Amino acid sequence: MSTPRRLDGMAWPDVGDARGAGVLVVPVGSTEQHGPHLPFTVDTEIAVALAEALVDRRGGTVLAPAVPYGSSGEHAGFPGTLSIGQAATELLIVELVRSADVFDGVLLVSGHGGNAVPLRAAVARLCAEGRRVRAWAPAGAAEDSHAGRVETSVMLALRPAAVKTAAAAAGDRRPLREILPELRASGVRAVSPNGVLGDPSGASAAWGRTVLSRWTDDLLAAFDDWRSHD
Repeated sequence: MSTPRRLDGMAWPDVGDARGAGVLVVPVGSTEQHGPHLPFTVDTEIAVALAEALVDRRGGTVLAPAVPYGSSGEHAGFPGTLSIGQAATELLIVELVRSADVFDGVLLVSGHGGNAVPLRAAVARLCAEGRRVRAWAPAGAAEDSHAGRVETSVMLALRPAAVKTAAAAAGDRRPLREILPELRASGVRAVSPNGVLGDPSGASAAWGRTVLSRWTDDLLAAFDDWRSHD
């Protein structure tokens, strides 16, 4: 297997100045609260881990540095959350992809559900301009959508020192569809004072590795399907 290509280890002559530089894989995350036990960078770290797994397994790809900010206004009630909003997220992605025309295409690997709307709008706009771009995000359970067992387990697998297990506690465990209207109107804090949507109890590094493996398989399948239809 060849050494994965990453922009953080390349200079411009390594990329080239004509099409054929490969697919640029861009992790897109957020900087937002993840309960009292997880760091603000969970979504970005997950996006990076999945993007790295893809680039490691598929030739003709180049890993870009992560976009660490996104649309996280629903978490504004918690100190430390940094959000650029939907409009800015959409514009950032549009301009970033426009600047990447030397590549054969751009795959956006998103680790934050709140980015779904601006990413969808950005991709539609870019595709209408004739650019090759796709956005992908991992699937999760509706009753464990934020800082619950899944994300806690994944962080235990990726960076266990960052998980404050003694502070982990359940939040609102209702399915996301039930709380979405209130969440959109008043933010996460209105439905979950500790910022958790789910329950981190039972989290483990072993389960986190299983989840990451499943997500990686899904990402690889989506990438292969996208490239086969180019």
